[in-house]
Amino acid sequence: MTLLHPLHTNIPLPEQMNNPFDYEPHSLCIEAARQLQNSFARMSDEWQAEIAKGKMFGILLVSAPDEALLYPPSSTLYPLPSTTHHPSPTTYFLAAYSGQILNRSDWEGFVPAVYDYLQPGGYFKTHEAEVTDINAAIARLEADGRMEEARKCVEELVVQHRQTVADYQQQMNEAKRRRDERRQQGGILPEENARMVRESQFMKAELRRIKKAVNQKTTLEREYEEWQDDIRQLKQLRKRLSDNLQQWLFAQFRMLNAEGESKNLLEIFADTTAGVPPSGSGECCEPKLLQYAYAHGLRPLQMAMFWWGESPKEEIRHHGHYYPACSGKCKPILKWMLPDSSSDFLPASSAHQLSLKTAPELPILYEDASIVVVNKPAGMLSVPGKTDAPSVYSLLRECYPQAEGPIIVHRLDMPTSGLLVAAKTSKAYFGLQQQFTDRMVTKRYVAVLEANGPRPSSHPAPKTDSSLLPKGAISLPLSPDLMDRPRQKVDREHGRPAVTDYQFVSSDRLLLYPHTGRTHQLRVHCAHREGLGRPIKGDNLYGTKADRLYLHAEYLSFVHPQTGERVEFECSAPF
Repeated sequence: MTLLHPLHTNIPLPEQMNNPFDYEPHSLCIEAARQLQNSFARMSDEWQAEIAKGKMFGILLVSAPDEALLYPPSSTLYPLPSTTHHPSPTTYFLAAYSGQILNRSDWEGFVPAVYDYLQPGGYFKTHEAEVTDINAAIARLEADGRMEEARKCVEELVVQHRQTVADYQQQMNEAKRRRDERRQQGGILPEENARMVRESQFMKAELRRIKKAVNQKTTLEREYEEWQDDIRQLKQLRKRLSDNLQQWLFAQFRMLNAEGESKNLLEIFADTTAGVPPSGSGECCEPKLLQYAYAHGLRPLQMAMFWWGESPKEEIRHHGHYYPACSGKCKPILKWMLPDSSSDFLPASSAHQLSLKTAPELPILYEDASIVVVNKPAGMLSVPGKTDAPSVYSLLRECYPQAEGPIIVHRLDMPTSGLLVAAKTSKAYFGLQQQFTDRMVTKRYVAVLEANGPRPSSHPAPKTDSSLLPKGAISLPLSPDLMDRPRQKVDREHGRPAVTDYQFVSSDRLLLYPHTGRTHQLRVHCAHREGLGRPIKGDNLYGTKADRLYLHAEYLSFVHPQTGERVEFECSAPF
């Protein structure tokens, strides 16, 4: 059964495969996504309610070697007009969703899972049931009221035993103090001295007897230890079975590449830093789409992935927006699956990066013997990266070869433009650095937000609508998204505090005042659903790519490390 869906359009075909980690969706992909989204209304209410909670979908444009085999299309998602001789379309697309929908990987119209491990009675479900049974056994033991009472009693016994030993040690200390005072008085007869020696020896022996007695396990303590040991053994068994099952599952995902070769996930991830695949690897849209295309002799042309439904609580995802492939799970897999010529696999953060040939000069707004204030262009790194692209550091080091210390005191994201202060001396560097640490530096940014887009009914507009709340504060703790670097995510459990004040000056333009300096803080606070719910215009990580990121550091104030006077600098945004 073919899952190819026709696109009847005169839009020219793309010339080569796009880079799934850094792309703008091709107009054909947008049209295919529109057709796919329209088809959702024909699915069941339960299905629609499930994806409204949030789901990533993918589109892959393909060309087929034998179009005559494609009619009539098997999928009822995209019915063709009834006609005896329908003209053969020139473009087709495949559709996929990440993971499962309603615990199924085989919904009509979508490519299947690379390996469907959810079949009832299959190896995975059978052994998963064993792990589930162990979980239930652990839960029963931990919820046993008798064991909870035993735990409390054992804890009380431990406290009592410690107190008994401590009380007797106090008696020993008092007795020793009295003996020492008596010896200092002098005139001790042999009989009295012998008595004091016997007292000391007796009390030491008595302490040993007390410690031995309190260390004797009561029946209750022995039962409690056996209970704990049972739980410990069950948890060890659960881990062993889970690890074995995960390893088995990764071995079943045999990923094809453009040359017809295959590797399983364990082999693909063997050379990565972690050495093992993350959970859920091979279940994203991109590998599912390519796997089906290769297995059926189709040539991939372009792909695009879009989010549908409610935004997640941590990552930045907006309804209807297109997103690149993740780096943690997908990058190693796609580097294997795609031909070398199809993608350079640039990091997503490389968008708008300046090359050595195109980099403009670094505008210097102020300098003296201690500091230099520059207007960093958008696209320039603050410090050297993995390539030889120019950075503020490299240009300042070239301009001031006698400068001492690290020079760069703080950083701006590569796509952000604006004010940045650097130090020419070590004294100035440490003085400025301390001000940043103590939050004595005042910063103001100006940004332009993306226009409000359409939202599903399950995802209402954020409460911080600029028409209602022209100013306010955002406090969302942040941490790195380890599965999708360099992105950051909201993390209330492990994240570091991040606070931003904001004030709208028009419907889409606002001022931002960060009180902390977390990575991508302003970008995440604007884009996240619990922040402003609107990405900054041109944000290729958290929104939609444009000619640049519309974020500019326009004001900077600090105490001059040499004179001790507060200084201020302003630089208007170029947008």
